[in-house]
Amino acid sequence: MMFKRTTRHWLTSVLALASVSFSSSVLSEEKDSAFVPFYFSTEILGNTFGVAGVAKGVWQPQAALFGMALYSDKDSYVGFLSAFNYALSENVLFSTQMYQARFNDNPYYIGSQGDNDSSIDDKTIADGLEQNYQFEFKYLLPWGNVAEHGLLGAFQPIKDVSFASPVESGVSSIIFTPFYTARELEGLNNTEEATGFSLALDWDNRDSTRNPTTGSHTNLEFTTGAESWSNDDLWLKWTFQNSQYFALGPLGDLFDQQVLAFDFYTADTPTWDNCSGQDCARPPETEQARLGGLYRLRGYTGGRYHGRSAVHYSAEYRVLPDWQPLGDIPLINYYDLPWWQWVAFAEVGRVADEYDIKTLHSDMKWSLGGAVRFQVEGIVVRAELARGGDEGTFRVMINQPF
Repeated sequence: MMFKRTTRHWLTSVLALASVSFSSSVLSEEKDSAFVPFYFSTEILGNTFGVAGVAKGVWQPQAALFGMALYSDKDSYVGFLSAFNYALSENVLFSTQMYQARFNDNPYYIGSQGDNDSSIDDKTIADGLEQNYQFEFKYLLPWGNVAEHGLLGAFQPIKDVSFASPVESGVSSIIFTPFYTARELEGLNNTEEATGFSLALDWDNRDSTRNPTTGSHTNLEFTTGAESWSNDDLWLKWTFQNSQYFALGPLGDLFDQQVLAFDFYTADTPTWDNCSGQDCARPPETEQARLGGLYRLRGYTGGRYHGRSAVHYSAEYRVLPDWQPLGDIPLINYYDLPWWQWVAFAEVGRVADEYDIKTLHSDMKWSLGGAVRFQVEGIVVRAELARGGDEGTFRVMINQPF
């Protein structure tokens, strides 16, 4: 099968900009902004034009605003607006993201079409209207780097992570996020929406968020919601993710840096079988345990697999080549490009309608791929080519996958 471009899921990657960290040079009163028009063409979207813009240090030195809009000749569109890292107090940060999109003649995997044993050809083509609004409140625990450096300790580009305790090392936080999501597939009588909130405990013990070489990142999150708060069928989902990084040092004159990075993710919906007649306490498909897309099983379309529970393993070999020609290329050398990175990765995972260790580790889907990543003006940009068992993708996006 030919690899297919999935630019629509590159668009979703823009939502991940909230996790971009800012270097100490950004922590100044001077504003830094940029606006970029763009064009691309894909089989799904057609000819597409858009503009994206970012402004750093707006009202507060560590904060940022980001916006994007695009429109295609198939009358599809995307609008996205966000604000990140606004300090409400010495220990509380506020961020928000607002997203609305319409995709015409778009493939969706509905119901059993997203099961682990489903066929890639069994899909639904529909016009979809999607919305997502969330408001994040992050409480920085007075531990580790925050205890030593205060608020700015959460934004240091390089951190000492030599301790294995959150009290002594890294940035620990409690994150409360109310949200509203909705998806309407026209002509199919398929409308899903959810109002709810998530509560997460996060320990970021990486030496760098852009290019981690040692340390770890751990996140435990509980999410609850319903179609409306008057609905008695409240669902509950939990997820756990842990990433580990190991520096291997340089390799002669070939590589200045080698890193092995590993990630483990699992999720379950314990209310899945709480049913009263035809009504069950289950999240809509957009909020279920999902594989495929930007971060897990990257060889597959976003949300290709979904269900009650999931498990996923990822391994990456990351190197910084000694050869760095970017500074000699006209136009490109206008930007600050301190490094580029070559990556090879492998992943396995599956979804299931029960949280059973044996089931989740049988008939697992796989994905193999390679990537080139750059730090451009403080933001990591990645281009990835990935192949799954029966699908392939090419994506351009931002941020490390983990």
